[in-house]
Amino acid sequence: MRVPIDREQIRSAERALAVGTWTITLGAVLYSMLTVTPLMSHHTPKDWGWTAPILPLVVDAAVVIVVLLDSTLARIGGEGGRWPVVLRWMTGAMTVLLNVGQSALDHDKVGVAVHSVAPLLLIVTAETSLAYRRAIAAALAVREQREHDEQAERDRRVEERHQRDREDRQAQQDRADQRERERREHDQRMAQSQRDHERQMAGDAHQEQRWREDAERAERQRREHEASERERGERERERAAEQEAERLRQELLSAPAATGRLPEEQARLTVQTAVTLGIPQRRAAELTGWSAGWVAARYQELRATQSDRPLHAVPVITEETTAPRVEEQAS
Repeated sequence: MRVPIDREQIRSAERALAVGTWTITLGAVLYSMLTVTPLMSHHTPKDWGWTAPILPLVVDAAVVIVVLLDSTLARIGGEGGRWPVVLRWMTGAMTVLLNVGQSALDHDKVGVAVHSVAPLLLIVTAETSLAYRRAIAAALAVREQREHDEQAERDRRVEERHQRDREDRQAQQDRADQRERERREHDQRMAQSQRDHERQMAGDAHQEQRWREDAERAERQRREHEASERERGERERERAAEQEAERLRQELLSAPAATGRLPEEQARLTVQTAVTLGIPQRRAAELTGWSAGWVAARYQELRATQSDRPLHAVPVITEETTAPRVEEQAS
């Protein structure tokens, strides 16, 4: 399992790499000047002996420039092309030849081996540090892209949830408007029936009985209509609660596992939701980061009481609850 590394750890590794690279570079430069200067003194006219340190200084300055610019380009993800490679290897080869030159002239194999250590170490260190910096820069770019994609996905889910909420509110408003229109129409019908009844008050008893039956029928229809509306409302609320529970269950099943233990209160809320929705204990342990034993104990505590709770009372678990807590793991 790959353990995430935070930015502070990456910066610490880069500082260690930079310190190590510059320590080796400066040590190799100093050693090269002390080694090459006597060689140049022996191959420089006597009146010009003071120029002996110039050549090793120039070569080592080129090495410093290469190391510095390579580290800068690697940090920003740039490429210098082939000429920096040519300069890096040319200065490395020059440093090796100058350092082992005197020993080679003296046919001292041990001296050649000893004096080649510092320049070879410098060459390999420069190449290795460049590769490390490029790898770190590439890994950071991949990580930033992944974080951007995850944030975009979370934003999309939040927007979808808001859209569903707006649609639900609009549907409820439409149903309320429909009920209000039906109530007004019913009142109008009742009022019309009342007027008709008043016009027929002077009529015979048969007409009066007929009006009474009409009124009772209308009242019965109204009650039946209201009862039907209540039943339909209850069915819609139950269906909405079931859909919400199923959606929440799917979100929990597809949510990423926690990379660290959630706070106990938050973990208990997640386990309570998992018990209500029938989420397996193993999945609940992944979502909370707590042990399987702790999760099993919470399941036993909640099952007796959770079975009696209505489905729409399921606690809401947001995506932030199951999102990886990088800061907590780093600490």
